[in-house]
Amino acid sequence: MAFRRNAIAMMVAGAVALAGCQASDVLSMKANAPLPKEVLSYMKANGMTPASPIFVRLFKDEAVLEVWKQKDTGRYALVKSYEICAYSGKLGPKIREGDRQAPEGFYFISKSLLNPKSNYYLAFNTGYPNSYDRSLGRTGSNLMVHGACSSAGCYSMTDENIAEIYALAREALSGGKQDAFQVQALPFRMTPEKMAEHRNDPNFEFWKMLKVGYDQFELTKVPPKVDVCGRRYVFNQQPEEGQFSPSQACPPMSMPENLAIAYQAMQTQQEYAFEQAVAKLEGRAKPGALQSLATRPLSRFLTAPARAGTAAPE
Repeated sequence: MAFRRNAIAMMVAGAVALAGCQASDVLSMKANAPLPKEVLSYMKANGMTPASPIFVRLFKDEAVLEVWKQKDTGRYALVKSYEICAYSGKLGPKIREGDRQAPEGFYFISKSLLNPKSNYYLAFNTGYPNSYDRSLGRTGSNLMVHGACSSAGCYSMTDENIAEIYALAREALSGGKQDAFQVQALPFRMTPEKMAEHRNDPNFEFWKMLKVGYDQFELTKVPPKVDVCGRRYVFNQQPEEGQFSPSQACPPMSMPENLAIAYQAMQTQQEYAFEQAVAKLEGRAKPGALQSLATRPLSRFLTAPARAGTAAPE
């Protein structure tokens, strides 16, 4: 009888161990799935490698997540767009724990924020609240980009799509060229026309601030350096004295000269296009042509890519 009990116990222990091994194998397979051949082919044809740094943009209103990769020129190009199958809340930032809002802002994802054991297939934590959010007393936790197509304050993808996104992030963060990748979580593409549509929204001033970082990426095709001071984001700025502190007034600061010239010209174009869009929406005469605006590409001011910000601001 004792022999039988011992035999049964050994069988049960063996089955449990086998199940545990199988579960571990499944987790490992998900987290280490290779990049699709078509993605690898695209990267090879465009001066990229799996180890090249990445950059991610999310647009709520389009329900789209974009993954960009650095080319051998130093600038970034779009690799692939993925449908966001679910996100919580509406356009606008997350304010507090339990408001079921998906965050908006600039976030940095290090290897420690990847979650290969997620209950939602695979995931990475957005890092919300970041230093900007904390400076405003905003609260929340475990705001993820994950699989399973189900969301309660997160951005949710299909399992197939999160597997590709996770693989792109894993390879970039393991490549030795990037400690963290930037995620721009945005309400919409921040064109003058879209800004005009949302000009009366209570979040408009917040979105104008995000647009500065959005525009500078559009201009340079390099993720902007991001800092926080005076409870606001600042982009591609260097303090002329002191340092940036999220809750303290911003110190005197400046932008690299070539970038400043190009960005100022871009702002002039954008402000004019915004006024035109508002006039159209309000059914009134559009402003006259901006005669003094240069027509050559703004990129002529930029002789070399600006260095991308890769670490979260303190």
